[in-house]
Amino acid sequence: MSEDLIELIVAAEPRIDFIREQELLAPSRFPGDHAGDPDFRRTAAQQARFEELVDSAEALYGVPDEKPAGLARTAAANPRLRWVQTMPAGGGGQVKAAALSDDQLQRIAFTTSAGVHGQPLAEYAVFGLLAGAKCLPRLLDQQARAHWSGRWAMGLISEQTILVIGLGGIGRATAPKLKALGARVIGTSRHDVRADGVDEVIHPDRMAEVLPRVDGIVVTLPGTAATERLLDESFFAAVRPGTTLVSVGRGTVIDEDALLAALDDERIGLAVLDVFATEPLAPSSPLWQHPRVLVSPHTAALNAAEDRLIAELFAKNATRLLDGEPLINRVDTVEFY
Repeated sequence: MSEDLIELIVAAEPRIDFIREQELLAPSRFPGDHAGDPDFRRTAAQQARFEELVDSAEALYGVPDEKPAGLARTAAANPRLRWVQTMPAGGGGQVKAAALSDDQLQRIAFTTSAGVHGQPLAEYAVFGLLAGAKCLPRLLDQQARAHWSGRWAMGLISEQTILVIGLGGIGRATAPKLKALGARVIGTSRHDVRADGVDEVIHPDRMAEVLPRVDGIVVTLPGTAATERLLDESFFAAVRPGTTLVSVGRGTVIDEDALLAALDDERIGLAVLDVFATEPLAPSSPLWQHPRVLVSPHTAALNAAEDRLIAELFAKNATRLLDGEPLINRVDTVEFY
């Protein structure tokens, strides 16, 4: 947490008493490195001081050490704790993993950084769909073999229909970019909503109806009990052969065995995956070696502006907390998103 960003936060909300001791925090290696250097270790005295500080706070900027166990310990030790700003857009997963009591969940408000990552993930989604339309796997294979093939027709996003699964912050940022390229965009929502760039909104229960006319799919959903393995064998059985799949939400939404089967029979022509059911992705996973899979290590959201944007969001929420107003991106402690 840089001093420049702390100054930005306090300038925006002067009522904050922002307590920090930088030597107790793992150094960041790059923007968005909220957990910090994994080789960092505190001495016993430093750890005691760190716990003393977090156990005295009314609000926390981040989960202690970015670990659910740290959150559980602090929630139990600090009866004054009122609010925790989590760093990930999917911070509800950290809260769920901490297995807090009902009393703790009622006492402490949790918020996420949802919205901060919308634009970079939307750009990644466009990149993935373009990679599918422009036959990236075939191009890479031919270049690796120095093979000059005959010409072939590539896809046009402007002639495609794209299904955006989930119209939260990421989906709403993605749709206008696709619309600007001329695509027809279908979005899913459990509610009656409208979103810029979306031509048609359907309930998730109706996805099988539209899949036969879809050329590309962008998955933006959070990881909850309701979304776990939502994209299963029956889902992939309904897709049009050669469909491009881009996943930027949470990896648990996709049944990876079902995805591999769909890749093998070419129902999925290219899968561009930034998130996985288990991370890091195991070296033994067939996804690493599949010729029609592009793997990125959950890094598509990171960008130079991320830390500043989260700091600005924290300052806005601090003002809301102090003024008794509803917090932005408050975690639903039933479904944890």
